[in-house]
Amino acid sequence: MSRRIGILGGTFDPIHQGHVDLGLAAEKALDLARLFVIPTHVSPHRSESFASTFHRFAMVALAVSGRPGWRASDLELREDAPSFTFATLRRFHERGYTPTEMFFVIGADAFVEVDSWKEYPSILDAAHFAVVSRSGYSVEELPRRLPGLSSRMVGPPLDESAASGPVIILINAPTADVSSTAIRRLRAEGRPITGLVDPGVQQHIEQHGLYTSKLPDRRGPDGSPEPAAGRLHGQG
Repeated sequence: MSRRIGILGGTFDPIHQGHVDLGLAAEKALDLARLFVIPTHVSPHRSESFASTFHRFAMVALAVSGRPGWRASDLELREDAPSFTFATLRRFHERGYTPTEMFFVIGADAFVEVDSWKEYPSILDAAHFAVVSRSGYSVEELPRRLPGLSSRMVGPPLDESAASGPVIILINAPTADVSSTAIRRLRAEGRPITGLVDPGVQQHIEQHGLYTSKLPDRRGPDGSPEPAAGRLHGQG
């Protein structure tokens, strides 16, 4: 049985169809046995999340439900520390996965900033990077945008016999043109988000009144206020 695993991380505030499309594209192109979807706890990108960790994990669990091989993981939520990609990949190494069995799935729009990540460039040796096109960021432009990494870029399917170590796999697949920011804005304006998120995620958002105001919702599952988490860089 294949031990290829995909790792899709993000704040997921909320998880939306664009995120799901990234996972589907990587799963199809790379024949992944598992895809771990991991919400960040403390992300270096943002000072605070709008929905609590409880709600963000619940929405991820709903989005992956019914998708064989997909798993919602609380790996980063259990750590009271900034969510750095290199540390997450290291935890999978500790579980026995080798760098060439791991595929870090990411949109091209986020990958163009990889040189600002913590532990760059050595992080590129910790796993394969499966980079998928996003609206306005085609993977076909990445060799020009990141010329120093162009020699490591390949297209799917991955020829493991030709790869001496982790590479950057460019997957040119359609993904929904949607963002978490746009979804939060629509909710704050009282407009529908049907089709932008999984139906179960939409139901959760509506039932709990998430994103109906611009004030962060930091309440835990028991309704008590949840302390704001200082976020650093979620990918880097």
